[in-house]
Amino acid sequence: MNCASFAGRIGRDALLRTTPSGAQVVGWSLAVDERKGTEKTTLWIDCSFWGERATKVMQYLTVGTVVAVHGQVGLRAYAGKDGAAKAALTLRVENLTLLGGGQQRQGDASHPASSDRSAPAASSMQAPAFVDDDIPF
Repeated sequence: MNCASFAGRIGRDALLRTTPSGAQVVGWSLAVDERKGTEKTTLWIDCSFWGERATKVMQYLTVGTVVAVHGQVGLRAYAGKDGAAKAALTLRVENLTLLGGGQQRQGDASHPASSDRSAPAASSMQAPAFVDDDIPF
């Protein structure tokens, strides 16, 4: 059985891609911090979330948002900028829980994740109110 759960901050806004077969996948990076005494290390995980649920929640997956994810772990090999072989930890997300945080953006009021990135993150801003029908899972 291959399953793992992580909670962390989104380090890169979610991007929607479509495979040649027409399947949609939303991808982002997740930063999971670990503290040992005064030392802090960050584990970066490349997350992918497939299907209709992913496309509906994508607008909330912005830099700084705290999420909990559960899914199947994998490794992806790639060549680094220096040409050296490297590996990235991946997670095929099966369940996602929004825990809060993130940036609120100004711009198109009908789209919470508009492309205007000039709005500063502010802890005094209220999180958007959710109606049960807004959450696809």
